[in-house]
Amino acid sequence: MSVIAPTADMVGRDVESDRLDAALLRAGAGEAGAVLVAGEAGIGKSRLLREFRERASATADVFTGWCLDYGFAPSPYAPLPAVLRGVLEAMGDPTASAAGPAREALRLLLPELRPLSGRDVTGSVEDPAVHSPEALREAIVTLLEAAASVRPVVVLIEDLHWADDATLAMLSFLLRALDGSRILFVITCRVDEVRRGAAVRSFLVETERARLMERVTLQRLDDIEVRALIEALSGPVDDAVFERVQERAEGVPFFVEELSCNALGPIPETLREVLLARYDALSADAQRVVRTASGSDAPIDHDLLARLADLPDDRLDDGIREAANVAILAVRADDSYGFRHALLREAVHDDLLPGERARLHRAYAEALEERAAQGVGCQESALAYHWHQAHDPRRALVAAIGALDRSRRSFAFSTAARYGELALELWDQVPDAEAVTGTDHVALLARLGSILRNAGDGERALMVVNMALEEVDRTTVEPRVLVRLLRDRGMYLTSLGKPQQIETFQQALAEYDASDVDEPHLHAVLLTLLAARYMIGGRLDDAIRIAEEAFTVAELAGDDAQMSVAANVLGNSRVHLGEVDAGLADFRIAWSHAANMEAQLKYRVNFSDTLYNLGRYREAVRLAEGGLDDARRLGIERTSGSVLTQNRSEPLLELGEISRVEQLLAKDLTFRTHRVFRAYTTATRVRALAWRGRIDEAQALLDEWRPRMHQIAEAERQVRYSLWRTEIVLSLSRGEASAASAVLTQMLDDTGPGLGQQARLLLDGGWVVAMLRAQGRESDADALGDRVRAAWRDMPSDLRPEGWTALLDGLLDATLSALRAGIAVADQDDMPVLFRVILRQELARTLMVGGDRAGRAEASARLAESAGLADEYEHAGLQRSVAGLIDAGGLSDQGPAEHATEGFAALTARETQVFALMAEGLSNRQIGERLFISVKTVSVHVSAVLRKLGVATRNEAAARYRAVLV
Repeated sequence: MSVIAPTADMVGRDVESDRLDAALLRAGAGEAGAVLVAGEAGIGKSRLLREFRERASATADVFTGWCLDYGFAPSPYAPLPAVLRGVLEAMGDPTASAAGPAREALRLLLPELRPLSGRDVTGSVEDPAVHSPEALREAIVTLLEAAASVRPVVVLIEDLHWADDATLAMLSFLLRALDGSRILFVITCRVDEVRRGAAVRSFLVETERARLMERVTLQRLDDIEVRALIEALSGPVDDAVFERVQERAEGVPFFVEELSCNALGPIPETLREVLLARYDALSADAQRVVRTASGSDAPIDHDLLARLADLPDDRLDDGIREAANVAILAVRADDSYGFRHALLREAVHDDLLPGERARLHRAYAEALEERAAQGVGCQESALAYHWHQAHDPRRALVAAIGALDRSRRSFAFSTAARYGELALELWDQVPDAEAVTGTDHVALLARLGSILRNAGDGERALMVVNMALEEVDRTTVEPRVLVRLLRDRGMYLTSLGKPQQIETFQQALAEYDASDVDEPHLHAVLLTLLAARYMIGGRLDDAIRIAEEAFTVAELAGDDAQMSVAANVLGNSRVHLGEVDAGLADFRIAWSHAANMEAQLKYRVNFSDTLYNLGRYREAVRLAEGGLDDARRLGIERTSGSVLTQNRSEPLLELGEISRVEQLLAKDLTFRTHRVFRAYTTATRVRALAWRGRIDEAQALLDEWRPRMHQIAEAERQVRYSLWRTEIVLSLSRGEASAASAVLTQMLDDTGPGLGQQARLLLDGGWVVAMLRAQGRESDADALGDRVRAAWRDMPSDLRPEGWTALLDGLLDATLSALRAGIAVADQDDMPVLFRVILRQELARTLMVGGDRAGRAEASARLAESAGLADEYEHAGLQRSVAGLIDAGGLSDQGPAEHATEGFAALTARETQVFALMAEGLSNRQIGERLFISVKTVSVHVSAVLRKLGVATRNEAAARYRAVLV
């Protein structure tokens, strides 16, 4: 029986409740979803969820987790253990066998997890099937899918504003990976307390931008609702009482409830006094219970509360019941106790005297250490918090190091970084810090730098490793320590795309050569890192020279993985130089020595990128997707493959699979942390947005990233090509031939080393020339065309993909024969599909200039083909340009208005709406966004419209619509 007293009915949240219920209905039908319940502290988020939980329990299994904050650092994966334990209990599956091949990874969060019968599940740190973030994600997804296959599942996550980065990354993954399952996530967050630039804000922006989560924002209650709530709590109220409550509470339900107990009392000078008013009315025993509970940010179990409160059982029970009856404490489903509202805990805790607070946290820490000694699970993060609050730096330092290691092993790198920084803060306060931690200060800095890099905080990682380098005495430090610090610095500079990458690796190699360090693996790693930097920077001859040395060193050491990486760099460099056959041979060698997953993934990433540059798109896609094979064997298929998202997206975009590209990029956005990689995926995303005609959004994203791309391009030549191409594509999508021509001219004028990416830019140059000619700028088109043709011929022949010359000649020459030859090639498999539309459009334009009847007939046919292809690929810019050419040439088959209206009467109301938006030139996705329906539903309506009107293409339908308007 619950000891919580019944409270008033919820007031003023009918609309929000209906939206949650509707989301649950959709989830029950297999349309997974997520709802963010946002609002300020005290606005009623938890109350709304409590009411929803009661309703949802009738048709779904509901599991709740809480994000926690230990003051200086959130608890890693805080909400997940409670959710997972609830799922396992509901399924009657104590061994979590339903989690599939990766179930052992759940032991990272559930150390009490029972082993499968007859199996040793201890695992080792090196075993990626047991100890990898991918395995953990896969296990959770598989388990939730299994639960949802039995009964719809609702996962409630409270207080997201306290979530650590690991929790955010996991939630981002789950929202994507569980699409199509009968699962609903409902998440509460004090959005107004989330700082600009914080990880939680980034998570919210990206998930809402990707349409993964809808937001329900709770507003303050109006006067009518405040009066209703007061009367529900304390009976009829006169105007004076109401006005005083409203003045103090300002429509915040929690404050209304608090003030309704003492409405006529003096107005508190601070919010703390308001929050503590109910606490002050408690008996001494109840206050002792509440003060004790305030020491823990997490719910506290009964045994621990009993020990720390130190009251006889009957007085303890009475104190808990009293605090619960006035809604200060709440009894949770797992029989633990927690504060009804976080602000109450903070107010009570802050009201403690300094000495009282320190003694309380010391008692917590000692109790938790005793539990740990008895084999009861204890997280070092809680110990670090309590010892820090107890002003015991020595014990807090030891616990912080332990919390750092535990968080790192769980891949909660951001949380590990916070404990590492706490350890640095405490280090100088502990005279024997090195002895009690078993590490020295430089080693701690190096460890923290690696953690920060993995957490995505490259700037701080670089700062920390620089601190370590400044601290070491280079005349006495062990040489291998200095070499590794320099290696780390070079890697952090690389992740950030900052200068001095090559110089740092050169310095590391110089220190290695000058010392007596004999670590062939480290030597080979330094050489391959330097070779890769030379390659990325376009210094291809240097890259080949160093990569050959790296291969030799690795071969002598029997280091297959580094032999693979070195051959990989050789293959890349030689292909960029136009030595394609030799480069492909190097890639075969790289694969033959790819002894571990890291080497295999580097091979697939770099070779698929090479195949893309060579115009071998389908091979590039297959190779990138082949990276999922190892993941399948380990049960982590849906996670490891995300590394190759970029190298699948680019060729798929060339093949016209825009919807698939959007899905890949949406999944990938929050998984990438390094600035360099994000530069590439952002460029591809800008091109995808431009494809859809979302020009303003694409431009804003490019403007945001352009300064970073320019900085990265100073060291990474390929980023410069990516930026040039993105600028050209965006200008072409706008129909701004002059702007595209200016960017292309920059590329042609550039005196830096040429790379394999140049061929694709020159092919787009043909499109730019065609657009200039279409806009009446013949002389500019001819001049640019001559430069593009010369640059094309100057490229190594092996870097000019087979057939692309015909495409380019068609657009540059603009003769009927050249255009027809180009179309024949463009229609072949594995060609950039947009040129099927562009070449047909230019052929039609050329035919229309001739003016004879036969030419106009063929032009009409070619434009009809163009329109159909542009619709098939859903390319907004080409849809507009083809429609404009049809109208300009008078080739629309409109006929009299009476004929144009045939079939209109058969259209439904929704089909008529879709028809009108089709006539505006909107794509299926844009229509869906306008009408709030799915793209699939739009496609069904479009097909019905075309069928009922008796037309073959969207452009014909649009022409029919315009004829009626005329």
